[in-house]
Amino acid sequence: MKIEVRADGAHIEGYVNVTEKKSRPVITPRGKVIEVIEERAFERALERAGNITVTVDHDKTHIYASTDDGTLELYEDSIGLHADVLITDENLIELAKQGKIKGWSFGMYNVKDKMEERADGLQIRCVKELDLDHLTLVVNKQPIYSATSVELRAEENVDIEERAVEQKIKVMVETPPKEEKKQYDNSDYHNRIQKLKSAK
Repeated sequence: MKIEVRADGAHIEGYVNVTEKKSRPVITPRGKVIEVIEERAFERALERAGNITVTVDHDKTHIYASTDDGTLELYEDSIGLHADVLITDENLIELAKQGKIKGWSFGMYNVKDKMEERADGLQIRCVKELDLDHLTLVVNKQPIYSATSVELRAEENVDIEERAVEQKIKVMVETPPKEEKKQYDNSDYHNRIQKLKSAK
């Protein structure tokens, strides 16, 4: 994750998830597994998605950016799900400057998967389809990889699975150029003094 604090806010970019990469063991609705999100799963999710928001520590009471207002851009490339976010909230910008943003997390639901057996007994959960719910910046919570919550939506319970990962964070703060002090031009004054002296 790279964070650049500029005049217009904090620009945060990086990979939210790397596809085809095995996770560490995580607790899921399928039990404890190794999880892999397949290529193009995020791409298809983005094609179906409505507005995707950016929160902090999965607290949905405050939205810091969104795809609808153009402050969040998401796409999947050959590496994984990439995000570009512009944060204008002063308190969050200050936390970014202090290096207190620890990484990304995201929520997903309507997960379709396939389980594969492994020799060591821990199954691999291959996530083939998902719907992307939101992104979050991890600040106060430990970036634990998995958690599951239940939300009531349109009179129906929806299981939201949260995924996070610790990342190397690079913070750059742009400092505005110092204004050069303008030197007062008093040559006219000196010229007048010189002419007065010469006239004597």
